This record gives sequence, structure tokens and C-alpha cells, in this order.
Amino acid sequence: MNREVEVEVLVARAGLTDLYGKILKGERLSYEDGLRLYQTLDLTAVGALANHVRERMNGCATYYVRNLHINYTNICNKLCKFCSFYAKPGDPRGYVLTADNIIARLDEYRHQAIREIHMVAGINPKLPYEYYLDILTAVRTARPDAQIKAFTMIELAQIARVAKKPLADVLEDLKDAGLTCCPGGGAEVFSERVHEELFRAKLDNEGWFEVSREVHRAGLKSNATLLYGHIETVEEKVKHLLHIRELQDETKGFQCFVPLAFDPARTELEHIPLTTGQQNLREIAIARLLLDNFPHIKAFWIMITPQVAQLALWYGADDLDGTVNHYEITHALGTTSDHQVLNHQELLHLVNEAGRVPVERDALYNVMVAA
Repeated sequence: MNREVEVEVLVARAGLTDLYGKILKGERLSYEDGLRLYQTLDLTAVGALANHVRERMNGCATYYVRNLHINYTNICNKLCKFCSFYAKPGDPRGYVLTADNIIARLDEYRHQAIREIHMVAGINPKLPYEYYLDILTAVRTARPDAQIKAFTMIELAQIARVAKKPLADVLEDLKDAGLTCCPGGGAEVFSERVHEELFRAKLDNEGWFEVSREVHRAGLKSNATLLYGHIETVEEKVKHLLHIRELQDETKGFQCFVPLAFDPARTELEHIPLTTGQQNLREIAIARLLLDNFPHIKAFWIMITPQVAQLALWYGADDLDGTVNHYEITHALGTTSDHQVLNHQELLHLVNEAGRVPVERDALYNVMVAA
């Protein structure tokens, strides 16, 4: 039995033949279709549909980047209930990296090839506008060979606030200082209910969208995310995905969607169980199926473990992120290990063992090496 027939049998058994027909015709899936994909018990069939789209869009390629994460401060005044990273202003655990600290951090990796420096952090109200320009300049000077992906939409709103300048002008300053593109964090779940319950001090849904529009108008690419596995509902997740699909239709500025699995450890939501491998695979598969205008779907191994991320390469994901040196925001689900790094050879092994083709990229998905 060839693969096409196998898929037909799988989707028929799951009652998803009509969705398969839409996918084969390149038709867009609806809100109701999204609900069915969450509700069907047959994850294998959902994965088969997602893999069909993945291979149509990206073949067997699996993208990765040699990257270094720098979290320049853990001080944050947003007090999100799902966060274990932040320290309140005045907390002795709080830190702020100076430009010199960041240069020293980069110097630790001077002998390693790094394509992307990824910088995100808490919302520290005491940092002046010049600080953000200084750390970008420091990174660009120390590693001119690397691109800088920095500042979530939440951080950009804060930067514009302290700059007392229009965001459009701020983005031009940041670009001049070295900013290449932006990550997608801070979106959480586009639900007023969840926003009010878990992160009410943070930029609201429409605020996140408006900052994203401005970022894309400035010619900067960004990612989009969904934090799942806490108090959100299936309906809210489907609406979230369709909202960012609509924004992508409008701006065409998103490069990649990144489902983020919630880790309850050391948060105010510790009573919530960890997401399972099945949940993680389903989120990735449904994202690939609903986000037909997103070039890439990421399996962020740091949050779902390398093993689940490897399997996700057959459930819609075509990106593994990268080496992820020095990541501090969270750990792989259910672990307390400080081993937050996959070296280049380990990444290649994961991809090759899964039967996919590793493709090294930069922060903008330009191909650097195709193995």
C-alpha cells in the first residue's frame, strides 16, 4: 500500500475525508474544521494530514539555526501567572546585563559558528531607551557575522513607551543599531478571558496585533506563538490561530509559527499537569493545517523535549529552532536539567534519524548549508 492510499484509509477511519479533500484542493480550513481536528481521537490521521501539507510546502527539509539566547534582564513588572522566569522590581534575584556583560557572554562562544543572537527578556521599567540601542550595538560589534533576533511585541511596546517616540521611529532606530527580525513571544492566547485571568498587566490582544503590524510595516519579519496547556479552551486556540492567519493575510510578515508548551513548574499554576507528547504533536499538526499562509512551523525542542520534536517532523513541523545555547526562560518539560543545548552534530543526528533532510538557515530562513 503506497503512502497516498495509507493516508486515505487513515482519514476515512477518522471521519476526516472531507477535510482531506479540502487539503488536496488547497482550500482553506474553517473554524469548524479546526474544532474537529482537536476533537477527533485519531491523532495519527491528523498528523498524516499535517504531514501532507508540510511536505507540499517544504518537502523533507528540516530547518535549524546555530543560535545563542541572551536574556538581558529577568526583572519584570507584568507578573504573569504562568511565568517562572521573572523577578519583581526590587527582588534581589533580579539582574540586568550590561553591554559589557553581553560582550563577555558572546566571547565565551567566540570559537563557535553562530548565525543568530536571540535576545528577549522581562519588562523592566527602569531601563532607558539608550540601553536597548546599546545592547544591539554591542552584539553587532562583537559578532558582526550573526543576525540579531530580538524583542517581543511586549518589549517593543515598552521600548516605545520609554523612548517617548512613535513606534515606527523606534523601529528605525533599532534597525540602525542592528536589529534583523523579531521573535513571536508574548502573544500567549488571544482571549480576553485568559488575558484577564493570567496576564492582565501585559499588552492586550489588539495591542499585540497593532505592534506586529508596525513591525511588518517597518520591513521586519517576525514569528507568532501560542502558549497552550494551561486554562485555554479548544475554541480559544482555534480562534487564536485564525486571528494570526488573518493578520498574515494582511501583512505577510510572519516567518514561522511556534506552539509553546506551558511548563507549570515554579509558577502560580503548578497544579496544572504537564502537556503530554500527544498534546504537543496535536498542537503542531493543527497549526500546520490551519496556518496555510505561514511558511514554517517550529517544534521548539527546548519545551517539548528533543524526542517529541523529532517525531513532530512527521506531524507538520519543518523547523527545530537550533542549538539554543544558554536558554533561561524555561526547561524541557518536566526536567530541571541545566543541559539546554544541542550541539550541531546532535541536531543533525535528530533530523537524519527521523528520515528528514537537515538544512541550516539564518534568522531570515536564508539557506546556509544543506546537508
